[in-house]
Amino acid sequence: MKLSVVIPARNEAGCIKQTVTNLHLHLKDQQIEHELIIVNDGSTDDTQAVISQLAEQHEQVILVNNESPNGFGLAVRAGLDHVIGEAVAIYMADASDSPEDLAKFFRTMQKENVDCVFGTRFSPESRITDYPQLKLILNRLANKFVQLIFGLRYNDVTNAFKLYRREVVEGMRPFLSHHYNLTVEMPLKAIVRGYTYAIVPNSWTNRKTGQSKLRIKEMGSRYLFIVLYCLIEKWLSRRDYHRETRDGGQ
Repeated sequence: MKLSVVIPARNEAGCIKQTVTNLHLHLKDQQIEHELIIVNDGSTDDTQAVISQLAEQHEQVILVNNESPNGFGLAVRAGLDHVIGEAVAIYMADASDSPEDLAKFFRTMQKENVDCVFGTRFSPESRITDYPQLKLILNRLANKFVQLIFGLRYNDVTNAFKLYRREVVEGMRPFLSHHYNLTVEMPLKAIVRGYTYAIVPNSWTNRKTGQSKLRIKEMGSRYLFIVLYCLIEKWLSRRDYHRETRDGGQ
């Protein structure tokens, strides 16, 4: 099984080289066949040049340019259009995610034969470093809301760090989200449409360079729209999009 990793990057020249290099070396050490699709999302710094240099050094690195309009969700969607691996991960450019966790996700998918692996930063086995207090409070409130209305035990739907089989990605199209609400649209669609999943604790470390692109005031209504859209699909689709579950997973 080949692993495709989609990494959206906007003005991440200060960290993208280290993020990609560390990830590539760890996956290589774990003997996981992989490709790293780095999506330059209209950067105005040297991000594109750094990615181009990485692509010259490593055949596994692929540069994709997401032309205007830009946005996290649009960048991820552009990357998803280029994947060839049987498993597809969304991975953050700012090194908040861990290469060790991604390898763990991949092994879990293989061992448990599930369609998706969802990370959670909020379990006794998880580790969080320097999470901003306001964002933490809003995160917990938003996830509790989603848990209640969908009847889920999974407590970190907003976590972007997830792994899907490529067939699941195709089964979730078309995508609606242009921004960070894609991180909610994808897992909720997967759950509503009957794909199996495992929940695995993962670490999270706040960025040390650059600035976060998430704007809380701008995202509230976008998250709510996607949550309600997926809830309406759950209620009214009459299982039109529902797949037969495979053995294993939730």
